[in-house]
Amino acid sequence: MKRFALAGNPNCGKTTLFNNLTGSTAHVGNWPGVTVEKKDGVYKKLSEPIKIIDLPGIYSLSPYTSEEVISRNYILDEKPDCVINIVDATNLERNLYLTTQLLEIDVPVVVAVNMMDVLEKNGDSLDEKVLEKKLGVPVVKISALEEDNLKELMERAFEASEKKREGVTILENKDLKHLVGDVKIAFKGKKVENPLFHAIKLVENDEIEVKMHEELLPMVEEFKQTLHDETFGNDIEAIIADERYNYISKNFSKVIVHSELADEKKEVKETKSDRIDKVLTHKVLGLLIFAVILFFVFHLTFSENLFFLGGLFKNAAPSFEGSIYEGLFWTDGGINSPGVILFNFFDMSFSAIIDAVSGAMAGALGEGHWLTGFLCDGVLSGLFAILGFLPQILVLFLFFSIMEDTGYMARVAFILDRIFRKFGLSGRAFIPMIMGFGCSVPAMINTRTLADEHEKVATIRVIPFFSCGAKLPILVAIAGGVCEVFGFSSVDLITYSMYVVGVITAIIAVLIMRHSTQRGEAAPFIMELPQYHLPQFRALMIHLWDKAKHFVKKAFTIILASTIIIWFLSNFGWDWQMCEMEDSILASIGKFIQPLFTPLGFGSQLSAFGWVFAVAAITGLIAKENVIATFSVLAAAIVAGFEGTEEGVAEAVVMITNTGITWPGAIAFIAFNMLTIPCFAACATARGELQKGTFKWTLLFWIVASFIGASFVYCFLSMFSVDTLAWAIPCTAVFIALGVLTVFYLRHYERKQDAKVA
Repeated sequence: MKRFALAGNPNCGKTTLFNNLTGSTAHVGNWPGVTVEKKDGVYKKLSEPIKIIDLPGIYSLSPYTSEEVISRNYILDEKPDCVINIVDATNLERNLYLTTQLLEIDVPVVVAVNMMDVLEKNGDSLDEKVLEKKLGVPVVKISALEEDNLKELMERAFEASEKKREGVTILENKDLKHLVGDVKIAFKGKKVENPLFHAIKLVENDEIEVKMHEELLPMVEEFKQTLHDETFGNDIEAIIADERYNYISKNFSKVIVHSELADEKKEVKETKSDRIDKVLTHKVLGLLIFAVILFFVFHLTFSENLFFLGGLFKNAAPSFEGSIYEGLFWTDGGINSPGVILFNFFDMSFSAIIDAVSGAMAGALGEGHWLTGFLCDGVLSGLFAILGFLPQILVLFLFFSIMEDTGYMARVAFILDRIFRKFGLSGRAFIPMIMGFGCSVPAMINTRTLADEHEKVATIRVIPFFSCGAKLPILVAIAGGVCEVFGFSSVDLITYSMYVVGVITAIIAVLIMRHSTQRGEAAPFIMELPQYHLPQFRALMIHLWDKAKHFVKKAFTIILASTIIIWFLSNFGWDWQMCEMEDSILASIGKFIQPLFTPLGFGSQLSAFGWVFAVAAITGLIAKENVIATFSVLAAAIVAGFEGTEEGVAEAVVMITNTGITWPGAIAFIAFNMLTIPCFAACATARGELQKGTFKWTLLFWIVASFIGASFVYCFLSMFSVDTLAWAIPCTAVFIALGVLTVFYLRHYERKQDAKVA
């Protein structure tokens, strides 16, 4: 099977093209670095299937970032049959810099000029024949978003792949060409593939080439002694870069024909994106708008009184009175949000399934049979408790995807760069952090875009504080339980607040690290803001399908296995005989570790079943969804006749009412699970991305951060509850002591570092 590689700058529409060619589930985004590892799919509309490889978005083939190395090594070592170079028609000259480097490799190249719909909308046009003649390779005008000319592109790429191609360079400086030619001959003598590319890179003193071919360096060094460039001195890399830009400006500046003649006296026309950016990227308004947008996202996902006009809309929505779907659309407070409506539908449907299965098994096996308890109270309750939250997770990520695809998230990164820089991070670090709202694994992989190792370590450590989709069931279930038991009214406000707590904790942690163990200067952050555009429906659905598939796969593997194990441990004693839960293996383990969580509000101060919170927190280390799955399995044993109705929230209600936990303790339980060690998959990813010896300190960081953060939440909220004041005073004292010790340590560390520098 032929292999075509897609290469291009960030934001050129490369991944959108990949999705439309392959129907793959690759993530489409509007910020640099979203595609960190190559992804592949199959194009099936030619005479034979073509494997498409989506390489990371890069600006050059120099080894400055991990993405550039990945793309470069794939093209050189894996030898694809054709490289499709996607360039942005609205930023043609900047995009062609990478093109000039690709042309130096002995590989068939086809240039796909993307975003022609945007260019033509502005009244401009592009002469692809002139561009094709000057580049010497096929050029095809396309619109990946509108799926225009994609078949023609693939046909031209297939034709190009049938012919061999030798690399050519656009360098015109006579001395440089002579030196490159001599080094190329030396590489040919060594039978090195792609000799022109390697020769130019060695002349540039490319880090990779220097390590591989040190014996050829004297030839380059001798040339440098005779080189006296007026602008760059003897910096050959800068001279070659200048040569490329000069050639591009000289030969391609007139390829795009503008609708109006340039007039020096005429002011540059302000685009719609520019006008919007004046508001959305404002240093004050921009942050406020982002906060308001996030609040409405959570309100539309979690609120049970969306319009606060229950009486007006109550009769307009179907009541389903007397059926299992009664109350699906509304409550006494108002119309439910889309997220709550979908949650209710799944929740009510799953409850009906459990009731039907339980009734059928009771009729066949008799009341109280262990197999009924295993299947209904163990397997189905645990599994459905998690699957019930899938609609809200998808609604939340739909909103996040829309913000991504419209180009708004790129503006948020730009806004937050101003703030993050004060804490020692660049706005580029925000990109993997915000990806943490989806999943910590790709977010941690995305830190490869960060050049500074200390910045990378600090970013990886705080990514889990940006609560991923797996933590959403914990947030919603516990918040719902708190509202029902203690009479609070806003699940969405609690959920939103906990997300904010996570972000604030991340900022504080970064501030501490960047002024102590991970000191360093923030790298410059240069980012091109993409044009605003409507999101592509197909791309949104691909993203959501990928999220749903991943969630369901985890539910039927890791979580299913966990619920079975939890049911067994909670129903059998150390003598391997069935017993009451209080005498079970799980209870003895839970009671042993329960005192550790006393400062957090869910330890020894709880009643008989208080150990379930400690157990749930530990099982959540495998997969965060296990927390609610654990509650669901144990709730049936705590309350006789409990059959998992209203999965998730009802289990939390059972735990709250039967353990005596206070609402500050319940909120602290959420905070602990948000801040502690992430799931095993994220831990494995962090270990792979961090340098040797750093991961063990990262684990310790997560443990300490979760205990301190949850203790602070519990102590602070306890000040509003007289009943828990006895616990709040010593916990607050411990927290203040830890804070004082941290400040003294940081001051001592900074003095020590300053002394070393001196």
